Amino acid sequence: MATMRLEIVTAERRVYSEDVDMLVAPGIDGQLGILPNHAPLLTALQPGEIRVDKDGEESYMAVSGGFLEVLSNRVTILADTAERAEEIDIERAEAAVRRAQERISSRASDRDLQRALMSLRRSQARLLAARRRRPRRDVGAPPHS
Repeated sequence: MATMRLEIVTAERRVYSEDVDMLVAPGIDGQLGILPNHAPLLTALQPGEIRVDKDGEESYMAVSGGFLEVLSNRVTILADTAERAEEIDIERAEAAVRRAQERISSRASDRDLQRALMSLRRSQARLLAARRRRPRRDVGAPPHS
C-alpha cells in the first residue's frame, strides 16, 4: 500500500514524523481525509482530533489549531499545540473542560466568552483523543477474552 510522510510540529518540538497510510484532521471547514498522493492543499486547522492510520493501526492526537499543508506526498502540520493521546492526562483534561464551562456560565464580556469557548474546544479535543487510547467497557459487561 502507498504511504505518505506525516510531520507534526509545534514551536516546542516535533510531535510526529512517520510514513502513514491515511490521516483525518480537523480542517477549518470540517474533517479532512488525506490519502497518499493527495492534491496540493493548504488549510487552517481548528481545535480537534487527528487520526492517523498506519499499518492497520489507528492512533490519535489532539491539536489546538494551526495549519496543514499537503505537497509532494508529504503532509506537514504546524500546530499551535499537539499531543499524542498517550501523553494526555484524562483527569487534567476533564478539569479543564469543567473550568471552561464555568467560565462560559459566568462570563463578564464577549471577549471572555470567546476565550472560554476556545478553551472548551481545546480541552474537549484533548479529552476525546485521550479517551480513544483506552477502549471503554460498559459497566457489567464481561471483559474481552
